[in-house]
Amino acid sequence: MTTPVRSPCVSICALDDNDVCVGCYRTGQEISSWGRFSDDERREVLKKVAEREQAASNFIRLPS
Repeated sequence: MTTPVRSPCVSICALDDNDVCVGCYRTGQEISSWGRFSDDERREVLKKVAEREQAASNFIRLPS
């Protein structure tokens, strides 16, 4: 028996203006559907999460 793909939740639950959680980088839809996703679907979400997290860490805010 394989272990199910775990949620990336870090208990910092707040969606930004783009409907992406600032804690786990999932969209609101991905969060609400997580329990119904297959492990393959969860892995696809985790790939998107990694891309969003990388994009967020590459974002440099310049002083106004």
